[in-house]
Amino acid sequence: MKENEAGLFTGTRETSYGIGSHQHLFAAWAASRAASVKGCRFKVRQGRMILEECGFNADFCRPEQLPTPANMDEKHREWRAAIINAAKSQRLPFTHGVAAKLINCYLKSRFVCGGHHLHERVHSLHPPIDAVLLETLADLNIGGYAKQWRQAARTRWSNLNSEKYEEVIELIRKSLKGEPLWKIEEYWQGNQ
Repeated sequence: MKENEAGLFTGTRETSYGIGSHQHLFAAWAASRAASVKGCRFKVRQGRMILEECGFNADFCRPEQLPTPANMDEKHREWRAAIINAAKSQRLPFTHGVAAKLINCYLKSRFVCGGHHLHERVHSLHPPIDAVLLETLADLNIGGYAKQWRQAARTRWSNLNSEKYEEVIELIRKSLKGEPLWKIEEYWQGNQ
């Protein structure tokens, strides 16, 4: 199948549409909708193209393809840099916070909510960060880090640089004491 200028698929299919493609398109849609923010608005099609340029595609679907827990932070840093670079070709001013949100929502859809939540490599995936989560973590003083959560919330997730983003992930890790990182979303109230 070929994609036309409007981002629609046309023509004949060279391969059949399977669950891998279906999951990928859903994950790219969800991630793009979540990461598009005031000051950095973009279309779902642009988000999907950026993800695909960086290797997030229908074939990236097995937990064994994820980095080991020991290598996750380094690989995530590389992914963010690649996403930011790919966004430049779309004339989009991605920060590390926006890049992280795009990556994390994609990986959450593909792996955490895709039935691989018990896999060791999935445990170390970074959760999506947003104001709703940060403010709740501060209000509840999760991990005893209310001051740090509030500071991150004031910075705004979309404005986080690499260092500040990684500080938030480290606070999550410390607060969860060995639990899978996706469990911090118990405190995310964006679903209400």
